[in-house]
Amino acid sequence: MNLFAMNVMREWWSVTGKKAHKIAAELEKLFPVAKTELNFQNIFQLLVAVVLSAQSTDRQVNKVTEKLFLFVKEPRDLLDMGEEELSRQIRSLGLYRNKARNLIKIAEILDREYQGQVPDSFAELLKLPGVGPKTAEVIVGVGFNKPSFPVDTHVFRVARRLGLSKARKPEGVSLDLKKIFPQNSWIDLHHRLILFGRRICKAQKPNCNICPFPEFCQKEESNV
Repeated sequence: MNLFAMNVMREWWSVTGKKAHKIAAELEKLFPVAKTELNFQNIFQLLVAVVLSAQSTDRQVNKVTEKLFLFVKEPRDLLDMGEEELSRQIRSLGLYRNKARNLIKIAEILDREYQGQVPDSFAELLKLPGVGPKTAEVIVGVGFNKPSFPVDTHVFRVARRLGLSKARKPEGVSLDLKKIFPQNSWIDLHHRLILFGRRICKAQKPNCNICPFPEFCQKEESNV
């Protein structure tokens, strides 16, 4: 990296650092309660719910898991249910057949290799079928209360619109956010950025009139 590029990066990090506190503070005012909207009673149910949430809303997932989790509490329960019955239970969700197939494979692996327990390692979670970086980050952060900054479509969009990241992939945005904000705030900010993206900084027709960050908005430049 040449000297000019290094100076540009230093300036960008400096500017970003100055506004990070305001963004975190305003988001806390808007959404004082920071937690996932998915319903679950243990870490395995959280894993199931997050896998089901791909291309589905939390509300849709909660409707499905309200009944499903009456019978599914651990991997063995899914194996006893079987793929066909699981597919029937979750058929109102998008990609339900793929999700059912992956969840049965996950249950088999957890039952066989992890004594029925969900691993708390990001690397181990990524080995499970249908588990990508975002899902692994959610399990690590929400399930095990370890430092993580999951980036879904809402966090990706908001972070780029507010000039918090220039990365073009969720993994890059996550790395940038981890550099900007203190570690003990990561998972709460994840939840608050999601809520901000759902209710104010929407993908289509954002509520710019009530946004507390007009001076930071880079919607046109970020192209998201």
